[in-house]
Amino acid sequence: MSRHAKRSALALACAALLLAAGAARAQSSDNTGQGGGRLAAADGEAVFRVICQGCHMPDAKGAQGAGAYPALAGNPRLASPQYMAAVIFHGRRDMPSFKLAPEGEERFLRGAGLSDAQIAGVINYIRTHFGNQYTDSISANEVAALHR
Repeated sequence: MSRHAKRSALALACAALLLAAGAARAQSSDNTGQGGGRLAAADGEAVFRVICQGCHMPDAKGAQGAGAYPALAGNPRLASPQYMAAVIFHGRRDMPSFKLAPEGEERFLRGAGLSDAQIAGVINYIRTHFGNQYTDSISANEVAALHR
């Protein structure tokens, strides 16, 4: 399968995941905190459950398939919360960007944009769960400073 075909398959899988998460909102406690299937009020754990675990798996051990989804459990790159913020904000390889799209800008994953506070929240959640024991954290202001 070509790299372009893999990216297309990943994009379709992400879209299906986001649609399923919104549709299952009333049926699943995993989506607590989201109004109307949007992520506007989601905390770090909810962001992980709705977005991240679709590729990185519920146990954060990653997966291989249509693409390579690195483990978040025990990953030494997580030592830098700034690195994580940059990857979430800008994307990397097969991972799309989750920055908020400006009004009027159409984007494939339009409803999956994350605020600076949500990016900080999901980073802090991942770095303190799944066997990760990082004691420092990143704030929404620090995330904002990375992309201004």
